Amino acid sequence: MAWISLILAGVFEMLGVAMINKFHKDRNLKSLGLLVIGFGASFVCLSYAMETLPMGTAYAIWTGIGASGGAVLGMLLYGESKDWKRLVFIAMVLGAAIGLKLVS
Repeated sequence: MAWISLILAGVFEMLGVAMINKFHKDRNLKSLGLLVIGFGASFVCLSYAMETLPMGTAYAIWTGIGASGGAVLGMLLYGESKDWKRLVFIAMVLGAAIGLKLVS
């Protein structure tokens, strides 16, 4: 259950990051509300996951999901660069998070 919570924490982190950009562009209460909900749910899920998982592993995976997911959402939703070099580095972030799980 801790791993499911950690993955959900990463997904909510992605929502929060996407809503930062949306709120910056639109400045409406809906975007602000979703931003607060996304980050709040992310921290709650991360906290639950860290009751079982080691802090270093949980934090690294949460950060990797959030950072990589945020970059991918930027490409899909906001027209950010889809250059192959950027995709390689996103894959490296995810690979490092998976590697941490394998060695912990």
